[in-house]
Amino acid sequence: MGDAYHPVTNVQCIQLPPNVHSEGIKGKKDRWGLGFSLPMLEMQMAIIFIITQVLHLIMKKFHISKFNSQLLAGILLGHLGKNLSLLGTDKKLAELTFPVDSQEVISVLGELGFGLFLFVIGVKMEVEMIRRIGRKAILTGTLCTLVPLVSGISLQKLTAGPVFGIDKEKTDRLTVVTAIHTLTFFPVVSLLLEELKLLNSEMGRLSLTATIVCELLSLFLQFVNRSISSITNEGDQRDLVHLAIAFGYVTSVAVIFRPIMLWVVRKTPDNRPVQKIYLNAIVLLVFVSGIGSHLYGQTFHFGPLIFGLAVPAGQPLGSALEEKFHLFVFEVFLPLFVTTYAMRADFGSIRLDDPRTQLTIILIVLIFVVKILATMVAPLYFKVPLTDAFVLALILSCRGIIHLGTYTWYSDTRMIDDSADSVYAVTLASVVVTSTLVPIIVKRLYDPSRKYAGYERRDIMHLKPNAELKILTCIHRSSNMPAVINLLDAACPSKENPINVCVLHLIELIGRTAPIFISHQVQGKTVSHVNTYSANVILYFNQFEKENRGAVNLSIFTAISPPNIMHEDICTLAMDKLTSLIILPFHRKWSIDGSSIESEDNTIRTLNFSVLERAPCSVGILVDRGHLGRSTSVVSTLSTFSVAVVFLGGKDDREALTFAKRMARDSTIRLTVIHLVAMGNEYAGGEWDKILDAEVLKEFKYNHVGEGLVIYLEEMVKDGPQTAFLLRSMVEEYDIIIVGRSHKLESPQTVGLSEWCEFPELGIIGDLLASPDVDCKASIVVMQQQELSRCK
Repeated sequence: MGDAYHPVTNVQCIQLPPNVHSEGIKGKKDRWGLGFSLPMLEMQMAIIFIITQVLHLIMKKFHISKFNSQLLAGILLGHLGKNLSLLGTDKKLAELTFPVDSQEVISVLGELGFGLFLFVIGVKMEVEMIRRIGRKAILTGTLCTLVPLVSGISLQKLTAGPVFGIDKEKTDRLTVVTAIHTLTFFPVVSLLLEELKLLNSEMGRLSLTATIVCELLSLFLQFVNRSISSITNEGDQRDLVHLAIAFGYVTSVAVIFRPIMLWVVRKTPDNRPVQKIYLNAIVLLVFVSGIGSHLYGQTFHFGPLIFGLAVPAGQPLGSALEEKFHLFVFEVFLPLFVTTYAMRADFGSIRLDDPRTQLTIILIVLIFVVKILATMVAPLYFKVPLTDAFVLALILSCRGIIHLGTYTWYSDTRMIDDSADSVYAVTLASVVVTSTLVPIIVKRLYDPSRKYAGYERRDIMHLKPNAELKILTCIHRSSNMPAVINLLDAACPSKENPINVCVLHLIELIGRTAPIFISHQVQGKTVSHVNTYSANVILYFNQFEKENRGAVNLSIFTAISPPNIMHEDICTLAMDKLTSLIILPFHRKWSIDGSSIESEDNTIRTLNFSVLERAPCSVGILVDRGHLGRSTSVVSTLSTFSVAVVFLGGKDDREALTFAKRMARDSTIRLTVIHLVAMGNEYAGGEWDKILDAEVLKEFKYNHVGEGLVIYLEEMVKDGPQTAFLLRSMVEEYDIIIVGRSHKLESPQTVGLSEWCEFPELGIIGDLLASPDVDCKASIVVMQQQELSRCK
């Protein structure tokens, strides 16, 4: 027979009506009750779910993604099924768990899940990202696609016949697989960046935009190739018709369905869910688009993906559809797709003496190396560090779920001829190797937080006298704004002592793939949907700037990103704007009278911890417990405003005292410094800290601070309980209490309190004042001075 390719036809008898429901366990004849399609499917789904979850639980400790866990689960199931025999029989395990006559059902479910996955990815992709592609991304994406494609196909054409003896027909079949090796897919890169928590990093943004260039270029090349093939009669003339229909479908989606989706968004009131009738209609159209794809020569996946692009990303429509699909698609259907396809790979079938297998291995290695080198050229040209350029190249060269689906589709349609099993196993091995090693290497080489390492003083204490104080304040919801604005007002902005305020409105990323960062000073109508979300923030803070004209310089930004990486936006903006202080709202929302807790958001608490660990400057956490949050003009309307500083010693307390010192310049501010001294003059810090504490307290002792009234109180305490009793008796007298976090220092004044500390991010004193057990109407500001030479 030689190397001739002969299609194989399998004849199988089926029973009608089909056996769906089991009648109970009867014995071996019905496979112990599993000889029916529904019990068999349920068992297969349970096996896949359990094994993938257990593997991911173990492997995530080694930074191996869920996709890889599913791949390895499939390989493990396939290997064991083919090699383990059932006890007392000569039947293999696969004949009971995954018999041939059951594979069609589970494969169809997997394919359906993959199509819906691509629809969700299309929904989360933001078409407007194309407008934001810069020269660096264009050059990177172009070289990443064209250079390996030309190199791979050239090597194949030069060696397939003369070296490996492969005839022209089989070489042409292999050309398609060679082209797949060179492609970079947006879903693969976005899922990898999400897994590595790099979506809103500089590396993540460049990777996503470069990937879009790769996708657009590959689609264009595919269109040109099929057109030329049809015109020159090398391919079926129907290809040109199918291509024209596909182009018409894409155009109709852009011209007809996209405006309809935008109309649905406009019709949905703010902060209200999308009507179910619209969601149901979209779901119906998803399946109709899949059916239509088959009719014009495309796979089922093409229609849903393009239709998903018509849906406006984010709230309210994109997020509603993602919520509707996410659980079953990502946690149920997608594992079926990955695992069942991985089960089909038989690594024992790899024939190293087969010419096509040898050529495939050489091409995979060559294309990967060339792709890495070609991708690095553009970043290096734009002065990107060598390590970062290599990391970018690794990310764009990684293979994932789209490669798996594409390789499998070509294997099924015998585009790889009679060496399909061997070549398929090799291509799957390349997916496993790259998708496993790339995240580990990237994690090792690239740490976005290293840029926040502090080697330069960026705090309030070391600011020059009368220097502009730069503050970054974060807003999660409208209720955060009054307390923040009043705190800024209390910071005594004036023409002689101005403050520069950067306001960052933080919005959770829902229904989008790529994070968005917007400067409302330079963005226009292209981000009108974000302006809608941030309208109240812009209105409130613009009013604050007008009331303090000449004393306040204002910049407003909006960041839409996942909560687990939102700290990157905060720290990056703080570093770029050279701020001295970041103000973060506490995760608890209190009632107006400060007597009870209305809500609690642990996501915000986790974010606060992340910022405290990485911040390039000082950080203040604002706990609004009093009337400070009632309106935005509490400070300006009162004749006197009471501020207290609780001072124990240490750099965080000195930072708190310096911030209060600025407030004392206002004649309406009454500042009280409460210096808690340990009995016997015990001091927890070093001698140098003691000298610095004495120096910073000197001005307050003699009231040489500002125009306001300054009261210095020195209280002797022996331990934590006495400190707690003293503070409880004084808290009702003040509107704001400022304390240092002093999180690494337990002083004699706080002995016995640390065991009761519920929120370490507030420090011992801050946690005490924020406790519901303390009848405190004052708002609390917990200060942490910048940590120098920090690189997490």
